[in-house]
Amino acid sequence: MEYIYKNNNPMKKRNGDCVIQAISTALDKPWEEVYLGLAETGLLIYSLPNNNDTWDLYLRNHGFSRHIIPDSCPDCYTVFDFCKDHPFGTYILGTGSHAVCVIDGCAYDTFNSLNEIVIVYYKKEV
Repeated sequence: MEYIYKNNNPMKKRNGDCVIQAISTALDKPWEEVYLGLAETGLLIYSLPNNNDTWDLYLRNHGFSRHIIPDSCPDCYTVFDFCKDHPFGTYILGTGSHAVCVIDGCAYDTFNSLNEIVIVYYKKEV
């Protein structure tokens, strides 16, 4: 379980593109391809590319299933905890204001987000 720096943005920017970054890492696709796919999905449902409903649909169309973190401990299940509990598989985690990719227990992100609180996650089904 660790944080691994990853920035797929072609200009290495950190400009609110965490959804694109996380999905790009999880699917091993170029940032531009994911950006265009989210934009197309958003256009189909009249939503912005990084809105929750857009990336939810995009991920489900790419073989991910959505799971909600139980509300019994709403402020205590961190990205670090998730990594520890999920040493295998590919996931996209949502915190309410951020998205991060976890692959085989490691969090790939543009900053160390291990202390962020997870509220939803998407699992890549095989």
